[in-house]
Parts: sequence; C-alpha cells; structure tokens
Amino acid sequence: MTNQKKLQKLFERLDEIEAFRRTLGKMSFDQSCTAPEEGMAQAGADMAIVSKTVFKLTHHKTFERLIRELYADSEGLTDIQKKTVEHLYEGMEKNQHITAAFSFDMNKAFNAAYGAWLNAKRANDFALYEPSITTLIDYTRKEIDLRKTKYPTYYTALLDDYEKGNTEEVLDAFFASLKARIVPLVTRIVKEGKPIREDFLTRPVAIGKQEEFSRYLLALQGLRESALVLATTEHPFTTNFGPCDVRVTTHYYEDNFISNIFSTLHEGGHAMFMQNEPDEVYENHCANHMSNAMHETISRFYENIIGRSEAFVSFVSPKLRELSGNTFDDVSDRELYEAVNIARPSLIRTEADELTYSMHILIRYEIEKAFINGTITPSEIPALWQEKYREYLGVEVKDDAVGCLQDVHWTGMFGYFPSYALGNAYGAQILHTMQKDFSVYDDVRRGDLSRIAAWLKEKVYRKASLLTPDEWIRDITGESLSVDYYLDYLENKYKTLYGLI
Repeated sequence: MTNQKKLQKLFERLDEIEAFRRTLGKMSFDQSCTAPEEGMAQAGADMAIVSKTVFKLTHHKTFERLIRELYADSEGLTDIQKKTVEHLYEGMEKNQHITAAFSFDMNKAFNAAYGAWLNAKRANDFALYEPSITTLIDYTRKEIDLRKTKYPTYYTALLDDYEKGNTEEVLDAFFASLKARIVPLVTRIVKEGKPIREDFLTRPVAIGKQEEFSRYLLALQGLRESALVLATTEHPFTTNFGPCDVRVTTHYYEDNFISNIFSTLHEGGHAMFMQNEPDEVYENHCANHMSNAMHETISRFYENIIGRSEAFVSFVSPKLRELSGNTFDDVSDRELYEAVNIARPSLIRTEADELTYSMHILIRYEIEKAFINGTITPSEIPALWQEKYREYLGVEVKDDAVGCLQDVHWTGMFGYFPSYALGNAYGAQILHTMQKDFSVYDDVRRGDLSRIAAWLKEKVYRKASLLTPDEWIRDITGESLSVDYYLDYLENKYKTLYGLI
C-alpha cells in the first residue's frame, strides 16, 4: 500500500473522529450558553459518554498503526500532511498508557466541574468548588504520570502542552521582566498621572443596543457573518467547528458598556484566526494546532493594540453615540479614548487595563504552578489569591466571586493563563514588524482594517499550525520573542496618556 493510500485511510478515520469531536464541542457550547442550570450535570454526563466513542476511535489498532507507519516513512506526503502525522504521533505517544476507563472518569469529572464552579461563584464560596478542583488536580497529575515523556514538574508538562518548548524557568524570567518595568510605572501613574474623566463609564446602555454594536465591531474586524454565531455566556469564549462555523460569546452589563466592547473585540480576534487558516490546512486535518499564545496574540491585538488605540476609538465613537442616543453627546473622542485606557490596579482580570493586565496573569501563573506542583493545597488558594493581589496590585479582595472564582479556566485548563501574557508580547512585536510595511494606525483611523486582516492572514495565520511558537514568531518578525517591544509599547502609550513624558 502506498503512503498516499495509507494517508487516505487515516483521513477517513479522522473524518469520523472529528465529527464526534465537533459534536462534543457543540454539546459544550450548549452547556455554557443555553442549558438550564439544572440540566448542566446531565450535559456533562452525556459528554463523557460521547467521549468514550472518541477514545475508542483514537485508540483503534488500525488508526494507531497507520500513524506509526506514516511517521516512520512519510515519503510522498506534502509538508502539511507530514505535520498532521507528526501532531497525531505526538498525541498518541502522550496518551498511549491512558485506559478507556480512566479517560471516561476524567472526562466526566472535568465536564461536571463547570456547573460546580458556576454554583460556587454565584454563592460566592470557594469551599463549594474545592472538592471539584481537588479532583481535577488529582486527575491532571495522574494523566501526566501516565505519559511516556517525563518532565521535571507537573506544571512544566502543562506548559509544554499549551506552549511547546516553554518551561517554568523561561516563564519565571519573562514575568520577572514584566514586573520590573510595569509595577514602577503603575506606581508613578497613581502618584503623578493627570486625572482622567470617567464619570460616563457607568451610564446605562441597553443590552439590545450593545448587541447591535457588537455585531458592528465583528463586521469591522472582517469576519464573515454567514459563518459566525454571536451568543452570551457567563465567561466569554470563542470556539469553532471548522472555518464555516465559528461561535463568539460575550457578556453584557447594562452599566458597563465598555466591558462588552473589548470582550467582543477580543473574542472576534480568536474568530479571525479560526476563519482564516488556509483551506489546505483544514482539508489535511492540521488546523487548530497553533499554541494558545499564538491565538491570544490575535485576540489581544484586536482588543488592545487596535481596539484601545486613539485611532480606533475616534472612528467607532460616532457609531456608539448613534446607538446610545444622546448618552455620550458630552463626551469627546479624546475623553473616551483616555477613559477606556485608564490604568488602575483592580480585581477583575477581564476588566483590567492593558498596563496592569499581565500582573493579573502573573498572580494566576504563580498560584496554579503552586497547586499543580503540590506546594500548596486547594484550600490555600483563596488566601494566597488575596495575598498576591495585595502585594502586586495593592488591592483588597473582598470575596471569592471577584477573587479566585472569577475565571472559568480552573474547570479544566490548568497552564493556560501564561498564554495571555505571551500573546501580549507577541502582539507588540508583530505590530513593530507590520508597521514596516504600512502605516497601521492611518488605516485604523479610516476604519479600514482590511490591510491588517490580509497581512495577518499571510504572515501570521498561514503557518501557525505548522510551527512551534519560537519558529512562528521568528518566521513573522525575524527574531525570537523579545519582551522589550511590549514593554516599550506600554511605556510609550501610558506615559503619553498620563502626561509623564
């Protein structure tokens, strides 16, 4: 049998596997967005049962044999097809000792965790979620113990899952660089920065009008409406079931209109990545293999580097005034720009300003590294959370709901948080490179994001699923990640904004 015939048989099996995975994804989307509270446990149990079928298909002897044979001899395969086989082989090697029973029990626990977290958050009581997170940590460690590849710590294994090649040592140095320059600047802003008008930020904007503005923003980004869904959920996220079915979620607050604006731009950035990977990458079952930091690069790029720029705020402000009636008629474009960029230590990560955001990530990084590696117990999380917010941001955490229960990630995504900070740094480095080709903010000022979208499609999305994070950023910018681009960007922006230059 030729290698192409083997690949055809492999792809036929992948078609079936991915159909079940899409089904699981849609069930998860329903659980997060439309299922009634009392139905969440059943939804989680149903997903665990469907996961059993996925497990059987991915552990079938014929499927595994085809992967091993094509990995050993890939002659006649295209570069993308070789990369598909490589991804499959790495995943197979990582999971080869996981049994069907273990997989079912682990999936059931993780699927049930969302409902437990939601109940605990609404009750403002971490103790209600502590049994669930304890179980998830235990399963996570057991799963890592079963891997063929061994790592120095449990958390390093998770970092390698999300950001291939990254280690605790690398990220410790990365966050130390951020802390060294961001904390002094925040302190200086608090002491010396000029006052910024913000009285209008809590003025009510009807939910329906906010939704209309969200759709306007998604269209402005360049997303195909016919391949897009916009929904609401407790904690916004974006998912996709191929390039023609991308689902963006947001959360509306009548008295906090800017929350939805930047949530939508952020999730729309994820959607841009999903809609614009090359067709041949999807056709060869190689899509969505980029690291999470690569994905967060684009979401944070649209949310902050574009969305919070003075050029963008000036362009969209007339539309905001139109939709909200006369609510903001007394607010100038400059005042709106300054207000959406206020730098102030705060409690909520998703509402944090661009400057202090990475400190929120640093706190989560240090805490989840500690509980995954076993240097603290889950019961210590709330107190440690309070301690670190006091130390790094100078704010007091008043309760669990705005504290350690505010994020959904610890219902199953341990090791993800560093991706946000890495994405911020990648984005600034990409902006520096993009500006060599054209004047980015001149286009933004005109409300024309098409050249930005085209540049990202060619330079950023095209090879993302084929390269490691370091290979990817070097392919785009000509150098490995340098945090200085991000820190220079922040300092220039915020010193100017607060009159500190």
